[in-house]
Amino acid sequence: MRERRPDTIRRLTLSREKRYLDPLIASADQWMPTVKRMRPSHTWDDVVRVLNARGQQWTEERLRRAVRKLVSQHMADPMLLKRSPPRPSDDRLMTLIAGIVMTDPGLSLRDIGAQLERMRERTPRGGLTWSASSVKKQLDRAKKHGLALPPEAQGES
Repeated sequence: MRERRPDTIRRLTLSREKRYLDPLIASADQWMPTVKRMRPSHTWDDVVRVLNARGQQWTEERLRRAVRKLVSQHMADPMLLKRSPPRPSDDRLMTLIAGIVMTDPGLSLRDIGAQLERMRERTPRGGLTWSASSVKKQLDRAKKHGLALPPEAQGES
């Protein structure tokens, strides 16, 4: 190994790959039907949640890596690796922010963001800290969807 002999490196690589692949193939009948049924129409996170609810121990990255390995060995359909379609937007945040503005129209965008943080509401991308631009985007969506906002909130921001 220290001499960097290509045949020794190749043998070690094959041995390592076999050590990873054998248990993966042996357990595939437990998790692969779920993956085939859910992918690519659902996100990896959704698939992991379903598998873990059935008593398995997966992370999103480990499952992706496992499916990628089986696809590279021609043991799984490459369609499983395609991107999932975008999720429909969550109108709950937009409605919540519109409700906050209707309750207290004098709040600034930063104040609304601070209130959302106190309520422990996550941003649309899953973050914990609300920026004024994220609040404004949700307010603009609310206006576009026809939620009844006070005139100050519709014109300002």
